[in-house]
Formats: sequence, structure tokens, C-alpha cells
Amino acid sequence: MNFAQDKGGSSRLTGLGLVVLVHVLIIGALASGLATKIKEAVKGPIDVKVVEEKVKPPPPPEKVIPPPPDIKAPPPPFVPPPEVVVTAPPPPTPAVAVQSNTPPPAQEFRPAPPPAAPAPPAPPANKVRSAIGSCTKMGKPEMPALNWSGSASYKATFTVKAGKITEISLATLRGANDRKADRALKNAITSALAETYECPGDAILEQEFVFNME
Repeated sequence: MNFAQDKGGSSRLTGLGLVVLVHVLIIGALASGLATKIKEAVKGPIDVKVVEEKVKPPPPPEKVIPPPPDIKAPPPPFVPPPEVVVTAPPPPTPAVAVQSNTPPPAQEFRPAPPPAAPAPPAPPANKVRSAIGSCTKMGKPEMPALNWSGSASYKATFTVKAGKITEISLATLRGANDRKADRALKNAITSALAETYECPGDAILEQEFVFNME
């Protein structure tokens, strides 16, 4: 046997046992110290605090708007029909015929007056018309021999009955400065109307005459 090997193995085992023992002692000391500390902590007063949980208030209930009521018009009040009382008319009083023997007085007969004769129709108002287009023949007045120069104009209005000129009137529109020349020009117009004009029917006609003397 090798004693050297036996001694080395035993010394190793002894060292391991010492290490294990030291660890056991350390663990035991630690365990005993922690146990005493736990006991001392348990013996002391324990503060207990009540924590109130904040409870949120419930949300307000939703307002439900009811639908508008269905308003119906009230029925019309009942009005009873008026009572109609029909009254029968009284019976007619019988007429009593009274006969008289006295004859009625004689009435004087008067004939009705004859109807009034209708008024004669009013004569139609004579309207003055232009001689041009109303007369079938119209002659020109002859220029008299005068020592006068200038211009003159006249308006002749004449009445025709049954195709004959019965009345002539002259209006001076622009007369001559010389009285003798003015009279001579008017006489020339009158002669032309009376001698050369032919106008059928009944009418009142007019025409303008202009003289230019240089």
C-alpha cells in the first residue's frame, strides 16, 4: 500500500469537512439572526391604513324628451237645430156677396189722345270738305292787270246746293299791301268759283288760293 496516497486523501477529506462545517455555522448564524429580527418586527405595532377607493359618481341620466302630444281640434259643439213651429193659416173668411139693386153711375167715355208724332230727325251737321276731290271741274282765276308785286293768299269757303254754288266767303290769309290789288284778286277768285267750278250734290267746300306777282 501507498501510505503517501492515503495521507493525502484523508487530508483532503478533512479540509472539505472543515469547509462544510464553516458554511453550516455561517448559515445557522444568519438564520438565527434573521429569525430574531423577524420576531422583533412582529412584536411591534402594525399600522393599518384604510385607503378609501374613490368611486366615480355615475353619469347623469340622459334626458329623454317626450314627443309632442298629438293635439286634435276639439269637435264642434253640438248645436241642436231650432225648432220650427208650423202654424196653419187661418181659414179664409167666406166672402159675402152683397147684391145691390142700384145701378152704377154712367161713366163718361173719353177717347184716348192720339200718340205724339215722332220728332223729325236732326239735319246732319255739314262738315267742311276740301274742294279738291269734291268738284269735277275747277278753273283758275284770271290774273288782273295791276302795278303790284308780291304774294297774297286767300281761303274761299262756299256752299253748294244741287250742284250750284250759292254762297261764297273769302278769308285773307296774307293780303296785298295795295287795297286796289287786294280787291281785284278777290273778285278774280269769286268769278272763277261762280263761272268755272262744277261740284255735284250739297256740300260746304273750301279751297286756298295763292297769288305771286313779280
